[in-house]
Amino acid sequence: MPLDAVCLQAVLAELRPQLLNLRIDKVQQPAKDQVILLLRGNKRLLLNAGASAPRIQLTELLRDNPAEPPMFCMLLRKHLVGARVADIVQPPLERMVRLELDITDDFGQPGRRTLVLEAMGRRSNLILLDGEERIIDCLRRVDTDMSATRQVLPGLYYEPPAAVDRLPVTEETEAGFREKLAAANPEHQADVFLLDTYFGISPMIARELVFRAAGETDRRIYALSPEQETALWCELQGFIGLVKEEHFSPVCLKKEGKPADFTYLPIHQYGSAMELERHESFCTMLDRFYEQRERMERTRQRGAELIRTATTARDRLRRKLAMQEKDYAATQNRDELRICGDLITSNLYRMERGQTKLVCENYYDENCAETTIQLDPLLTPQQNAAKYYKRYTKAKTAEHYLREQMDIARRDLDYLESILQELSQAEVEQDFLDIRNEMRDAGFLRKQGKGKKELKRTTKPREFRTTSGYRVLVGRNNAQNDKLTREADHRDLWLHTQKIHGSHVILCTGGAAVDDDTIVEAAKIAAWYSQARESGNVPVDYTQVKHVKKPAGARPGMVIYPTYNTVNVTPDEQTVKTLAVK
Repeated sequence: MPLDAVCLQAVLAELRPQLLNLRIDKVQQPAKDQVILLLRGNKRLLLNAGASAPRIQLTELLRDNPAEPPMFCMLLRKHLVGARVADIVQPPLERMVRLELDITDDFGQPGRRTLVLEAMGRRSNLILLDGEERIIDCLRRVDTDMSATRQVLPGLYYEPPAAVDRLPVTEETEAGFREKLAAANPEHQADVFLLDTYFGISPMIARELVFRAAGETDRRIYALSPEQETALWCELQGFIGLVKEEHFSPVCLKKEGKPADFTYLPIHQYGSAMELERHESFCTMLDRFYEQRERMERTRQRGAELIRTATTARDRLRRKLAMQEKDYAATQNRDELRICGDLITSNLYRMERGQTKLVCENYYDENCAETTIQLDPLLTPQQNAAKYYKRYTKAKTAEHYLREQMDIARRDLDYLESILQELSQAEVEQDFLDIRNEMRDAGFLRKQGKGKKELKRTTKPREFRTTSGYRVLVGRNNAQNDKLTREADHRDLWLHTQKIHGSHVILCTGGAAVDDDTIVEAAKIAAWYSQARESGNVPVDYTQVKHVKKPAGARPGMVIYPTYNTVNVTPDEQTVKTLAVK
């Protein structure tokens, strides 16, 4: 769910004690809609103004920054680096946060800057104000063509979004509630009544209040008994008290083990369909909730072109391979062509020009069964025989050629499947750049002409540490897989999912004997960074690096290993996160 006003209040109640009086050391903008303020004490404050996930939180996730910082990031650095967090303000029940920042200007004079986050869905924005509430700049500029009522442009005085024409839920009384309920349309659902009447209640909370009072979420007003009306007011009153006293509890809702929603109080309306998971803090919960979603979003945005290119090339290869296999199957019947030529040659004395078929005994058959051979009436008998011999020779040559082409097609198809697996698990911008370069070198992308050069940065393999202290390295792409395996100690253990595309994994042992638990942990990492991430009982092969060989002319990441052992594991995200080296 988007961060509603009360959930935002809960997050800010958690943030204030941690952020007040801290200074801003750095400003980063890892994505178009995200700004991170690096504060003293190694705290990372994320302000997200994206339409799908607007929020403010402390984050421990490391996000990759673009090679060149955007202009808005440069502006924030100019005004905010060195500023001190003086206050964090949220207008009552508004999805808006004001970071009041004390600064010192270029002349050494104290001043004030305000960074406003409007977390309002598709209208979300991040706005920088000066000491006079004048807009210095904003993430999204809103001119008269976009809104006739409220413009957000540099130089204008800041005006908050217009207030809604509903009563703040915290100001309601029992008498007022009963009066409004009596005047409402009895055909309306009770949760819709709450949403239309009060400001500060989200749809999920409205359904939850009705569920607690009436036992179902879609109960209509006319179906509420007097006791249920009283129960609904009691639930609403309890909710008002929770908001006023800020008694919040970070709760994540999981469906089939995957995060589906989050809120600030226990939710019971879903029954056994949802699992409740409590967290120690809102920021930790938001990190875990949005981590996978952000990774998928990065893949969709940054890798969309690469995925489309790789998928198109893969599908084209599949069609081409299917046609080659059909043609190859046809060449396996070529002996019939040679037999036809032999039979025509042996029956020349019986044939005349202009015949359309030859009926003769097939002396290649043990019973000398009679057979019929189709002829071209425009050709002589000798020419008909030569035609069948030519088709036989052509089929024999085609068999060898098709076998080579099918091997190449299967190799390229296998390689493209590995590329798609890499793209699905790419984490940072440099991963996509590395895969793009790899596809370009392999001939699946056109070489770029003279233009803007991409800033190449060396990415390190993913690193983990087993419970027993052994180092584990995981390649991010095929080229890095090659390098990782090539440069590893020949006594180290090499792991890879069996006949499943995935990353090369190196368990750095230095020749020391390792216990089974360590191998299982490394195997779980190998299974997680493979196409079998969502599967169970995944076979993972492991062998010493010295047994892993790269065939001559093979694509990046392709190896053979004749000697190996196999262990079956189930990929476990929590294990991978626990073992990760941050």
